[in-house]
Amino acid sequence: MASTTCRAYTDPIGYVISNQAKKPITFAIAQRRIGYDTPPYVIAELSGNHNGELSRALRLIDVAAEAGVDAVKLQTYRADTITIDHDGPGFRINEGLWEGRTLYELYEEAHTPWEWHPALFDHARSLGLAIFSSPFDETAIDFLETLDVPAYKIASFEAIDIGLIMAAARTGKPLIISTGLANLDEIEQAITAARNSGDGGVALLHCVSGYPTPVGEANLATISDMAARFEANVGLSDHTMSTAVPVAAVALGAVIIEKHITLARADGGPDAEFSLEPDELAQLVTQVHDAWQARGEVGYSRKPSEAAMLPFRRSLYVVADVAEGEIFDNNNVRSIRPGLGLPPRELPQILGRRASRDLARGTPLAHGDIDE
Repeated sequence: MASTTCRAYTDPIGYVISNQAKKPITFAIAQRRIGYDTPPYVIAELSGNHNGELSRALRLIDVAAEAGVDAVKLQTYRADTITIDHDGPGFRINEGLWEGRTLYELYEEAHTPWEWHPALFDHARSLGLAIFSSPFDETAIDFLETLDVPAYKIASFEAIDIGLIMAAARTGKPLIISTGLANLDEIEQAITAARNSGDGGVALLHCVSGYPTPVGEANLATISDMAARFEANVGLSDHTMSTAVPVAAVALGAVIIEKHITLARADGGPDAEFSLEPDELAQLVTQVHDAWQARGEVGYSRKPSEAAMLPFRRSLYVVADVAEGEIFDNNNVRSIRPGLGLPPRELPQILGRRASRDLARGTPLAHGDIDE
């Protein structure tokens, strides 16, 4: 089942460079600091793509580790903790990816059995991955606390459940809140409740809860606005079928990237249609790290890789033999490569003046060559 998680940021340049420098945002999961000045934190969402097989869920964690993600995330609920077994109005899905199914049927298939959790947690930790979950009610939080989760994620559809947010925040663990479907007031209420209830830190995920989401609806400009507006770390929970969207999000300031994963879309599963396959996930991790490195910082000084190219800029050269006392004109002085002579901007002041010495063709022009 889709976990509606989201993240965002504000003015991509103005906020992340000015505000964040003035007021660093402290947020960490399992000692891994998350922020604008650290590589993006990549979360692989397992969701219901285990297809009811524990071995498949364990293999998904292997794939996530092999791809180089920072964390894997589960969803902790049972069908009867998220809905009721009923087929009345509103309980049957009438369109979209899960059309024709009742909510109970969908969640019964998609849920990750609670008895699997210890094995999944142990396996992820043995591979050096952080592992945490989205609880969907307070009984799930109580259960996850027995597994010593390092963080909690509030799914987009639960972002309006203030009681759930407060309960998760009261654990003192970091909290990530997805914002899909939520309006500005609802996001403010959610983050305020989290901050007032605990001190573990809060991050937001910009998200569009379309499954899959058309690229044209990603609205990544929201990321920078959200970060500035709420003074929070913001990331992206992405449901597009593109790896380019998360890359663009990191370039715009996203500090967390979350994507659903599957062993193979052809295998089916509740979320398989909008999930990444193993090679795509590995590509995503590489690309978002490249985007983070490429984003860098504002600067106009020459970079080390440019040093060897400096001599190949244009400069003023003697392009025909010039005798002492001869007048410089456009026939004997030109702006050409390499860049060992005077800068081209000085050409108007040199034309019409005389040479102070004999100059051979191919000589870079210097101030001492001009008769004062």
